[in-house]
Amino acid sequence: MAATGNTGNLSPVHSKLVLLVWFIVIHLTGSQMQKKPNIVMLFADDLGYGDLPMYGHPTSSAPHLEEMAREGMLFTQFYSSSPVCSPSRAALLTGRYQVRSGVWPGVFWADSTGGLPLNETTIAEVLKTQGYDTAIIGKWHLGVGVNQTYLPTNHGFDYYYGVPYSHDMCPCPVCFWAKVPCGLNDNCDSQWTGCPVYENDRIVEQPADLLTLSSRYVKQASKFIQNSADKGNPFFLYMAFQHTHHPQFAGVEFTNTSARGKFGDALLELDWAVGEVLSTLQQAMVQGNTLVFFTSDNGPSLRNEQRGGNAGLLKCGKGTTYEGGQRVPAIARWPGVIPAHSRTTELASTLDLFPTLAKLAGASVPSGVTLDGVDMMPILQNKHGSRDLFFYYPTSPDPKYGLYAVRYKQYKAHYYTQGEVNSNPNNHDPDCRPSAKRTIHDPPLLFNLNNDPSEQFNLGNMSEYQQLLKTIDSKKVEFEKTVVWGVSQIAGHSSPDAEPCYNKGCSPFPECCHTPQWWWWP
Repeated sequence: MAATGNTGNLSPVHSKLVLLVWFIVIHLTGSQMQKKPNIVMLFADDLGYGDLPMYGHPTSSAPHLEEMAREGMLFTQFYSSSPVCSPSRAALLTGRYQVRSGVWPGVFWADSTGGLPLNETTIAEVLKTQGYDTAIIGKWHLGVGVNQTYLPTNHGFDYYYGVPYSHDMCPCPVCFWAKVPCGLNDNCDSQWTGCPVYENDRIVEQPADLLTLSSRYVKQASKFIQNSADKGNPFFLYMAFQHTHHPQFAGVEFTNTSARGKFGDALLELDWAVGEVLSTLQQAMVQGNTLVFFTSDNGPSLRNEQRGGNAGLLKCGKGTTYEGGQRVPAIARWPGVIPAHSRTTELASTLDLFPTLAKLAGASVPSGVTLDGVDMMPILQNKHGSRDLFFYYPTSPDPKYGLYAVRYKQYKAHYYTQGEVNSNPNNHDPDCRPSAKRTIHDPPLLFNLNNDPSEQFNLGNMSEYQQLLKTIDSKKVEFEKTVVWGVSQIAGHSSPDAEPCYNKGCSPFPECCHTPQWWWWP
């Protein structure tokens, strides 16, 4: 006899049992039974290859990131597409080298009128086609524009909460509890408006209170995760920390708590935030269906010396195309999919996240658009990856010079080298200093990074490597033929009208740009 769905003849105990089973099924449908994986992308700022304890730093503390590494995979040869902020973020979200999208030269500033072009397709836009809730919490740094034209809500994100650029692009007098000054040498830009905190396209705090900023980032991230899980929707959370960019800051719970000083305090607050996000995934019962990926936007800012980051055994740091500028820490966790306690030496990049995440979500990548990333899912399953090439553009690329370096398998050829201010004018290595001007190398400098990750021993003049150099050169020429440089969105695009101001048109500018409840002005 066919079931009719009539429960009128069931005993009270059986009726309660049916209701309990039905409740469990409904709950599982919104969490564990969800087929499309959730994605959490955790993006640190200026965190160097040698800054974390699992990458060898002797006094750094990051217990939650260490636990994440134990539960997942640690990358040893992972690269950001650029040695500075804005271009690395453009490439992360589009899967394309930054010169293709016009995010060159350098970075966006508080008064930049340009931004990531609206015709660029971001991973958030791709995931939304598959029903994903999307949010970014934290640092955007891909432009605001005169009328908030380039904010994340115009690039596929349902929700945004954060500071739209680096927090040194504003006055920054207080960085540690209680009202401890940031310091006289932190290179903050006092000529611009106070750092704004946006919620979607509206300024909700100006200037930003750095001492409570991380806790508010965590609150918004946790709320987004829980809301999406409750609805049974797959979600994409891009959490882009201000930490550990200079000037470092920390709230009351982390001030003066690290053996590594102020940088260590900021790192502990970053690590705590990571732990809170992971805890929220567990509480929402979605951690088993969530890929969490942690990495950094570029190498460490060495110009801040003891309050800067650390590149470990790698040469130079932020701003350069040496390894210290672009090889970054990376950790992936996905219980039951990524083997625990795993470590990979496979070559991978932030560029690879776009095609990987699109494929995981069952989404099509944009047609007619050149992508520079490859699917890295085989690596996450402890298999060999398909990337054997990586191309290095400098802080301020120029079509006249093109690529500065090429990595092919374990070999890296430098066609140009150049120091940069973020690698410290007083660096013990003169190659890293800004006084080291652009230098052409013919034949290119050649290093075997498997044997010599510090780039100390040039093989370029040795006869047995000349055929290899020809191969690398042909790869370079072949790649550069595919590159159509986008019109620069940075050079010559600035106006005071673009500076975020809660009281637009107020006077005296910029001091008048603050929300009603403002807590300081220098």
